[in-house]
Amino acid sequence: MYQKGRAWIELDIDNLAYNIRQFRKILSPKCAIMPAVKANAYGHGAVLIAKALQDLEIKDFCVASVNEAVELRKAGILGQILILGYTSPNQFSDLVKYNLTQTVVDYPYAKLLNDFGQVIFVHIGIDTGMHRLGERSENIKEVYKMWEFDNLKITGVYSHLCMSDGASDAERDITLKQIEEFNMVINFLHRKGIHHFKTHIQGSYGVLNYPALKFDYARLGIALYGVLSSPKDRIISNTKLKPVLSLKARIACVKQLHKGEALGYGLTYKAGKEMQIATVSVGYADGIPRELSNKGFVLINGQKAAIVGRVCMDQLMVDVTDIKGVSCGDETIFIGKSGNSEIMAADLADSINTISNEILSQLGSRLGRVSIKK
Repeated sequence: MYQKGRAWIELDIDNLAYNIRQFRKILSPKCAIMPAVKANAYGHGAVLIAKALQDLEIKDFCVASVNEAVELRKAGILGQILILGYTSPNQFSDLVKYNLTQTVVDYPYAKLLNDFGQVIFVHIGIDTGMHRLGERSENIKEVYKMWEFDNLKITGVYSHLCMSDGASDAERDITLKQIEEFNMVINFLHRKGIHHFKTHIQGSYGVLNYPALKFDYARLGIALYGVLSSPKDRIISNTKLKPVLSLKARIACVKQLHKGEALGYGLTYKAGKEMQIATVSVGYADGIPRELSNKGFVLINGQKAAIVGRVCMDQLMVDVTDIKGVSCGDETIFIGKSGNSEIMAADLADSINTISNEILSQLGSRLGRVSIKK
């Protein structure tokens, strides 16, 4: 398959390596990076990214589901793969077959895993305030009792910060309280003579805003890919990152739109003058948000071209009236650089009141994904 035929994603592996180096500079030397490659590596392509990270001497990964983990194993990814979410009992056999590590979401789930009857590697989730998954930190005796289960090989204990991206005093107080609760659980287990397990609590913003924490793993997600969730996010560590992903598509045709004519579904855009319109071969089935209808823009030859009309399932239209020499087959940039101009994923997300995590993770499977090394 020609991967740059219609619409595609380019992955700058040099930028990925650069970001890894930046994080290694600010993390404790004893803290290993555990990249989050869930949701198809935030839309980048889980297998491509995991293989590139493995070449960069990354040995631990985390995903959301057992199916994501199995895909990586079948692609030759080695080392620990931690499943952060729930796995149904009818898939417990895959945990054993593919040597995966499962999150214990609470005490009853620990019993369910143990009753499967085969040894399963697990990390215990601790709920320190997010109230999503994990045994509540105050239920410390239930956490301790999990070590009584013969079939659980407990290799880690972790939690999840819910406001580490916040810059206000109140948000920092909540984050520090979560860290305190987590350390309370860890210290209790140590006092009980339990020492041989790894710890982790930091995601991307936990590292960027609290880099001095000394846990065993850092679960880098969106920031690993050189992206912030929002352009408004303030990063205390001032770490400079480089985007890994560019999203591009071909122009299918260029045509005249006469003054007074309308275009697209619902004819929602009407020409106020003679115009040149380019139809671009990408749409909402590829992950281009429909909310960009009549308000977004792309880059062509370093210039902005406004999206006109509704974004369709497989294509959309842009105004190229003021851009010289546009023709069939030309590249358009949705995320990335063109000349001296750039569209950042966070800026695109901000324009429709969401976050870059959502934009990237919804990029479609029919987009070709191509690794680029300079």
